[in-house]
Amino acid sequence: EHMMRMVVVLLSVMMVCVLLMDATVESTAEFDPYKVLGVTRSASQAEIKKVYKRLAKEWHPDKNKNPEAEDMFIKITKSYEILTNEEKKASYDRYGQTDNAHPYGRGHHGFRHFHDNFYFDESFFDFPFNNKGGRDFANSKYMLHFKQYVNEVVPDSFKRPYLIKITSDRCFSCIHFEPVWKETVQELETLGIGIGVVDVGYERRLANHLGAHQTPSILGVVNGKVAFFHYAVVKGHLMQFIEDLLPQRLVEKVTDKNNQEFLKSWHELNKPHVLLFDQVPSVPLLYKLTAFAYKDYVQFGYVDQGLSETTDLLRKFNINTYAPTMLVFKEDVEKPADIIQAKGMKKQIIDDFISNNKFLLAPRLVNQKLFDELCPVKQFHRRRKYCILLITGEEESFATGNEAFLSLASTSTNDVLRFAYVYQRRQQPLCDVLLKNKDSTPPQVVILERRNGAGKILYKPVLGGWNGSKEDKHKLLEELERLQKHPSILNCDAVLPELNNEFTSMFLIRWIYTAYDYLSEIIDDLLHNNCIIYSHLKKMFFSPSSRPPKKNFVEVTELTDITYTSNLVKLRPGHINVVLVLTDSTKNILLSKFAKEVYSFTGSLTLHFSFLNVDKHSEWMAAVLEYAQDAMQIDTDEEEVGIRKVDYTGYVLALNGHKKYLCLFKPVYTGEDLDSKPEEEGGGSRYRKGMTRSRSTSLQIHHKLDRLGLWIERLMEGTLPRYYVPSWPGLDKITVNK
Repeated sequence: EHMMRMVVVLLSVMMVCVLLMDATVESTAEFDPYKVLGVTRSASQAEIKKVYKRLAKEWHPDKNKNPEAEDMFIKITKSYEILTNEEKKASYDRYGQTDNAHPYGRGHHGFRHFHDNFYFDESFFDFPFNNKGGRDFANSKYMLHFKQYVNEVVPDSFKRPYLIKITSDRCFSCIHFEPVWKETVQELETLGIGIGVVDVGYERRLANHLGAHQTPSILGVVNGKVAFFHYAVVKGHLMQFIEDLLPQRLVEKVTDKNNQEFLKSWHELNKPHVLLFDQVPSVPLLYKLTAFAYKDYVQFGYVDQGLSETTDLLRKFNINTYAPTMLVFKEDVEKPADIIQAKGMKKQIIDDFISNNKFLLAPRLVNQKLFDELCPVKQFHRRRKYCILLITGEEESFATGNEAFLSLASTSTNDVLRFAYVYQRRQQPLCDVLLKNKDSTPPQVVILERRNGAGKILYKPVLGGWNGSKEDKHKLLEELERLQKHPSILNCDAVLPELNNEFTSMFLIRWIYTAYDYLSEIIDDLLHNNCIIYSHLKKMFFSPSSRPPKKNFVEVTELTDITYTSNLVKLRPGHINVVLVLTDSTKNILLSKFAKEVYSFTGSLTLHFSFLNVDKHSEWMAAVLEYAQDAMQIDTDEEEVGIRKVDYTGYVLALNGHKKYLCLFKPVYTGEDLDSKPEEEGGGSRYRKGMTRSRSTSLQIHHKLDRLGLWIERLMEGTLPRYYVPSWPGLDKITVNK
């Protein structure tokens, strides 16, 4: 009887196993990429691509509120990935599998072929590897959730890179590279690199946000931009991956030939300069990471001691060749302001050294961020900081006074006093406030104390101006001595405007030129249509924006591989960059028209304006519009697009780097042919079937941005169609070298 019970139990277990295996195979069989996309096995790549665009747009979770939309969208994306990859498609056609990576979602299809008629699914043996339900204890301290990634990791990635692993409890193949991962993480953490782990079983939303649709995956995040690791998981590859994520030109190679040029650029860049002397030919990763973390404050150079071209430098600064040496130079390029030398340059030692030398002795106030740090807001009596500000000019006539001010700053040892200067011409609004009601002109010295973050200050001008004479120095020192005893001598108050950012690469179009262009256009149009006058005057004097223009010019930053991430991903949540697409030949005309259309919106604190040269970055445009899944592109015949090159000139993209979506404006035909009026779609246009395409190609350049102002109104209202981008394509990777 006992034997019979044992047999029954064994048979029951075997039946359960068979049923489970049948269910597993059945669930796997349910995932058929051909059925998901609704295409045949003989479908061409063009057909697959067209169907994918339509389905992805239909099932996108942000547009489709069906509870199954997210899973369906993942299946569509995974199917497209399989059928557009030759190896994966061949593997699926032959074995019913793609690779050993498990896509997360409903059901797994990462089966291994075992003998001739048995498939082994690793997820069938899904045993917990520890007491935390499958979570590796070593990874638990790195676990990320969505809000933590958005609020902490992304902002922090502008100071240090992050390496993130995508895993799950059911990912058996993740275990294979776990020893390599742990060893690499241990070394990377000592360098200051951020580490993260995303478990898709708990944080699928974050995994989708990162664009990671399979486990295991490894990705890096720098400047808010995500890049995937596609190589064999070995320590050397991971270290190189992190190094490649960092921006180029962080550290300049310095030799005897360019030494003076490098150090003397402190005035132009308004930064201290640091030189690292070491015996290795390549720049150490730790030094590159330091340069990335302090790129806004310090300029970094590297001297290879093994080169014959660095002999004079080693002799000049008496460098010990047996240990790495770091020198920091400020205004004096002949003598280092600080020095550190150690055989083992640890991260903490370097950070302390750079932090203590972030600013010049008397830096120029070139933006609001620098002003906030040099002259912090008063918190309480013992933490008061006073800013001694010289208002001066760039001309040679001011040189003597400027040098005397620097000399005074270099001898000051009082920690509560910060010396700085501004050029009146570059910071006119600030100088107007500080010198108002004063019958004086620069150079002038003003002592001030910030009282709150809204711009309120207490200040006192030092009477008599500043020429750098002994009398001027004596008078200023007397005022500073009185200030230490009686802070009440700061008897003037004001609210300072925000400083201009002098280092922003921008194309400035002054309002006077804008007005002149408007008047010229009105005169030209007057010959054709008197009604044009009203529309132009209305556009000039009756702003469609609810907020009045903030400045009398339009700041348009060029989008390049250097400014790309900061102008796209770095923008805070809710901020949008409006990008005009132009060419070398159309740049001046389109920028002028662009400034007119967007001028009334410059008062918005959330809109930023840029332009992209499509002559250099046509592949980036194609890549972004590929993600956009634009309705007009989906309906366009693929073969015809290949024959007819798309003209992106005059396109405008509203890019939300944080939420990863864009809105699209396409040039609008505004001719007088009433039978050929376009239908608006998202501010752009789709031509009616009766309109010939020749009319769109003959659209004049200066009319391409007609109705852009109306489109921006809809953008601010939030009524434009949004096209979501899984991850922003890298501008630097596909730049065409002309």
